[in-house]
Amino acid sequence: MKLITFTKKGIYCPQGKFYIDPWRPVDMAIITHGHADHARWGMKKYLCHHFTKPILYQRIGKDIECQGVEYGEKININGVNISLHPAGHIIGSAQIRLEYKGFVTLVSGDYKVQDDGLSTPFELVKCNEFVTESTFGLPIYNWLEVDDLNKKLQHWVLKNQENRKTSVFIGYSLGKAQRIMKAVEGLGKIYVHESIGKLNEAFEAVGIDLPEYIIADFRERPKEMEHEIVIVPPALLDSNIIKKIPDPATAICSGWMQVRGARRWRSADAGFAMSDHADWKGLLQTVKATEAEMIHVTHGQTEVFSKYLNEIGMKADVIETLFGEDEEVSEQENPENPKV
Repeated sequence: MKLITFTKKGIYCPQGKFYIDPWRPVDMAIITHGHADHARWGMKKYLCHHFTKPILYQRIGKDIECQGVEYGEKININGVNISLHPAGHIIGSAQIRLEYKGFVTLVSGDYKVQDDGLSTPFELVKCNEFVTESTFGLPIYNWLEVDDLNKKLQHWVLKNQENRKTSVFIGYSLGKAQRIMKAVEGLGKIYVHESIGKLNEAFEAVGIDLPEYIIADFRERPKEMEHEIVIVPPALLDSNIIKKIPDPATAICSGWMQVRGARRWRSADAGFAMSDHADWKGLLQTVKATEAEMIHVTHGQTEVFSKYLNEIGMKADVIETLFGEDEEVSEQENPENPKV
């Protein structure tokens, strides 16, 4: 049985007549999470986890028709039973479970098996057919435990304070920035870019507590940030805005920092391998544990990861999608006219 097909508009369920994370306008879209390459403008109706609703309203518009559901809540659309399960990627991220006549397909979206303390922890779901990402599907990518990574960020801030430097973190506005805030809480005043502040409101709207923060005014009052903590999106790296910050020491927070030769590494003072995606071990453990008979590998290291799965006796193929370049290296915000 086939519950999904891969079309020019996105992942389509013909029995249910809906799409999952479509990249072109459709009548019914089920959204895995709020990142811009998975949640796009132009759908007649959206369905997502209720934590994702405020993000879609911020990024797409408050006039969209959007239904929010709880994790595990069962919905039936045209005879297909649907439920959303935690993906651990960012706030509200969900794996989409489809069941029809006893056959189960699971579309994972992006996922992370580590518990970051903000996102609802990843839930393993067994299935017949599994759609997995492979952003970091190479053996070189193995993340530190969250607490150990947080200690590294804290040590860097304390060292900067000793050297009378301002700690400037570069991290994606949705997911990464909030993790950085939690990691450095209590070490000084936290200033965030306006785009991060707007998305912080989406966290607060669903009852998630974040550390106290100040919206940074880069045009009028950069002096007040001196020797404090500043968090900005990747689009500001090497920008005139960062150059206005007094005595900045910059650090990129991204999974790509696992490799010292990663793009843009040399333009920063430090790099921390902080990722909201599963690492190599997390991907393998998840794929095996689902017990799926068929694995579809999307965006990322698709060829390498699918080849390895086939070599160890699993049935896997590569699916080309129009999901954008991974959000950890692609930031569409204009630093002079920020959008979210």
